[in-house]
Amino acid sequence: MKTRAAILAGVGEKWIVDEVELGTPGANDVIVEIKAAGLCHSEEHMASGDMVFTQDILDAMGMPEQFPLIGGHEGSGVVVEVGADVRKVKVGDHVSTSFIPSCGICRACVGGRQYLCDQGFDLMTTQAEPKHFWQGKPANTYSNLGTFAEHALVHENSLVKIEDHFPFDIAALVSCGVPTGWGSAVDRAGTQPGDVVAVIGIGGIGINAVQGAKSVGAQVIMAIDPVEFKRQKAMEFGATHTAATVEEAMPLIQELSRGRLCDRVIVTPSVLYGDILAAAMSITGKGSTCVATAVAPYAQAEVPLSLVDLTLWNKELKGSLYGSTNPRAQIPKLLSLYESGQLKLDELITHRYPLDDINSGYDDLREGLILRGVITF
Repeated sequence: MKTRAAILAGVGEKWIVDEVELGTPGANDVIVEIKAAGLCHSEEHMASGDMVFTQDILDAMGMPEQFPLIGGHEGSGVVVEVGADVRKVKVGDHVSTSFIPSCGICRACVGGRQYLCDQGFDLMTTQAEPKHFWQGKPANTYSNLGTFAEHALVHENSLVKIEDHFPFDIAALVSCGVPTGWGSAVDRAGTQPGDVVAVIGIGGIGINAVQGAKSVGAQVIMAIDPVEFKRQKAMEFGATHTAATVEEAMPLIQELSRGRLCDRVIVTPSVLYGDILAAAMSITGKGSTCVATAVAPYAQAEVPLSLVDLTLWNKELKGSLYGSTNPRAQIPKLLSLYESGQLKLDELITHRYPLDDINSGYDDLREGLILRGVITF
């Protein structure tokens, strides 16, 4: 099958919208007609080089070259073809993609941690028979999805069936950014009623961490971001206070918490660096939790962290993937909350773009003009 897609040819390149060819679906593969795809910052990390592996890492992980790359991992659509052994979906089903595949039978999945699925790791990293081709040569897909395309060839474990009445642009949002942000505040950080919470970085993930903190009854939600537009939006989504920097926020946090500082700090900047994490820990109170949910450059290996402060204040520092939530449970739950009016999703979409305008969408993302942009087909 031939279809149109957005391809990234290398670091620093613009997206190229061109025809690609999909191979024959394997026994557990599915072809999805993509209806909507979210513009997530993760693909921008490929364009900037932050998530580009060195050759020794590629060899160790058994990965092919990362470029050319069909982008997109946040998406939704309709199943149009299934492989012989596909059981989770059927032709005509509406689906949301999940950049974390889940098999349902490995130790992580049966232990309630689908976001750490063994097969999911294999699907995203190991080299397999090429199934996508651009200009006659093999092409990779981001997270084995490639939703920046009119059609995507994916493994059934990367799809979550949804009810047919949900709008496709809304269904695309809950495939990545919404559950990652929401889960970071609710599941990983464990925010409780009455907590003082800070969210550092108000993008597609951070804004949903704000929503998550509000949903469980946080008393104070401090949204920290240098972009005024994002601070204003944070107030619409549940923040009680805003600041441009951690330094600016510190006196108000001390006042609002009566000197105890934050019970939960969720760190969701566009790119995570050591000094950002150190600042986040400086506003984390005694016995309290700091959660890092952001991509750092692979060369970033140092954090100027006070170990005395960490131990004597009994602080927790946690990493989080996909908000430490299970996609097959979380995606339907978030859609239900949206349906009942308890979760803002329509308001997340700042702008919709046709596929041919994908570069304009990423320009807007880099300039801080959008919360979430969506490609609609």
